Amino acid sequence: MSEGRARHTAHVLARLGMQEASRVIGHRRPPTDGEPQTSTEKQRAQAIRQALEQLGPLYVKIGQILSTRPDFVPDYIREELALLTDQATVRPFATFVPTLEAELGTGWRASFSSFEPDRPLGAASLAQVYRASLRNGTPCVVKIQRPGSHGTVLGDMAVLRRATRVIRRVAPRFSEVIDTGAMLDVVFRAMRDELDFTREAANMKHARKAAKQFKTIKVPRALVATPRVLVQTLADGQAAHRLKDDELSRKQRKQIAQEFVAYMLKGFFIDRTFHADPHSGNVLISPNGKAHVIDWGMVGRIDRSMSAGMLGTMIGMAYNDGPALAQSWIQMGSTTPWSDIGGFTTDIARFVPHVANASLAELNFGVALTAVLAFSTNRGIQTTPNVSILGKAVANMEGTVRHIYPDLKLSESIRDVLQDILLDMARDLASPEQLAQYGLHALRALTQGPGQSIRALNDVADRQLTVHNHTRFHDTRFSRATTALALLALSRRHRPR
Repeated sequence: MSEGRARHTAHVLARLGMQEASRVIGHRRPPTDGEPQTSTEKQRAQAIRQALEQLGPLYVKIGQILSTRPDFVPDYIREELALLTDQATVRPFATFVPTLEAELGTGWRASFSSFEPDRPLGAASLAQVYRASLRNGTPCVVKIQRPGSHGTVLGDMAVLRRATRVIRRVAPRFSEVIDTGAMLDVVFRAMRDELDFTREAANMKHARKAAKQFKTIKVPRALVATPRVLVQTLADGQAAHRLKDDELSRKQRKQIAQEFVAYMLKGFFIDRTFHADPHSGNVLISPNGKAHVIDWGMVGRIDRSMSAGMLGTMIGMAYNDGPALAQSWIQMGSTTPWSDIGGFTTDIARFVPHVANASLAELNFGVALTAVLAFSTNRGIQTTPNVSILGKAVANMEGTVRHIYPDLKLSESIRDVLQDILLDMARDLASPEQLAQYGLHALRALTQGPGQSIRALNDVADRQLTVHNHTRFHDTRFSRATTALALLALSRRHRPR
């Protein structure tokens, strides 16, 4: 399968190369009268987007993530990649019947009182979705994986892994700052849930539990789940970007927007598991003021250290604290021999005042995060690959909220959930597991101390003692504790009066 996907990829890329050559030749000759003045850059960006859509779902996801990477993707291409959609040609229902029979049995129709095979609700590269009703009359949605899509995605993963090995060989310095292999691994892990609907059902169960504390946030319930067929409750409503100005009151819109952001933030910073693709098409707004979050195939997961670092970054951005933002960002990544930490801190200090306390109508917070990413890469600081998928989720979340209630300030939303986040971090710091780690760290220091002291005295006697001064950006025990204390002080400082 991977060899077949390699040939298909080569064919699409060859066609893209021929189009680019034609554009270059055409650009050199003067335009004739009446010839449209479409820019070469626009044509190039459109061709790249169309090529990624032809290559399939994995490349579409990668293209969407690249749209958040201004550090090595030109702006005119990023703008076009942000338009990527995973829409596929509708295939006849008969194509999916063998999958239904294999997963649910030959008598699968007996499970439904009605099924609408001629009008799919949606068609994507991985699956096609149909409306139906169970025997007891419960409206539901049936998601069926496209035949062969599992092998296609795995084949594409194998091709891309080979490509990253080539990049590491031919561009070692670039790879030290931008680890393309690790970045792809993050995407691959997130997409594996999309290839197995039982994993998506598990994601939905977790998401439903997390949504219980919110009045307006709803997640469909999985009714039947097999690796290639998922039956779930019907989510009532229309996509957020189709919401008309006269639908729902301003108060309803504000509550939905606030709770949706709080729901996502708690996923980032407390659960550390979040919807990785919360664009407006995956958030359905019902007439009664509920937001139904659907399509839980692609889920992002981060660890505690990454969560604390990103929280410090967003707090620093929201409250105009450039040095704190810079330290939190470096804490999430790693430095290279040519890293310029002072220059990066200066860049951030100049940038942050333009960001603090702006509403979504005035500022794209996700784009602001990508600007920080560009600063760090230019200064030789490697950022954790998880930033790409988390940045994509933040950008999509913002885009959705902008359709619902653009006057929302993300800084206020962060402050609203900050207390819960800090309490969770405090519980984590005081957990038996963390206390055991601290004990082991102290025991290691005690056991190594005598030998180190003797060596230090010998160095002094030989006049070979050197004192090294370094920051502790990469000590996760230190970073989590200091982040929690700093954020606690910040929450008190900005507590509403």
